[in-house]
Amino acid sequence: MAAKDLLAITRESRYALDAFVFVQRGLEYTVRDLHGELADEGEMPAEEMESRHVSGADLCEGLRDYAIREYGLLARTVLKHWRINTCEDFGNIVFEMIEAGMMHKTEDDCIEDFIGVFDFRDAFMPELQLN
Repeated sequence: MAAKDLLAITRESRYALDAFVFVQRGLEYTVRDLHGELADEGEMPAEEMESRHVSGADLCEGLRDYAIREYGLLARTVLKHWRINTCEDFGNIVFEMIEAGMMHKTEDDCIEDFIGVFDFRDAFMPELQLN
């Protein structure tokens, strides 16, 4: 990820720089979780890149898991600090990065794929177990 490009995006975005870094790292986490590790870090052929594609819903789920892994019970608070309050916010960040050429999409991908995947209040609510 080119830092200059990312900084340029955030100047015109309502989201914090950390939100973009989080989504980029969360995408990598999600792709590895769904498709496994890459055998080679070199340039990937287009057909292999498409085979490692994740849907908007899959990415939302992966970003939730990644946030909980990274921030635990504070995940929702951290995301809220970056102005990420809904799955649609994830989609907005992704599509800002796509427009800047930092991410790729298929013909079928659209911002609507991110709407209503889950409710943040439920997804990040800690499950309390009373003994």
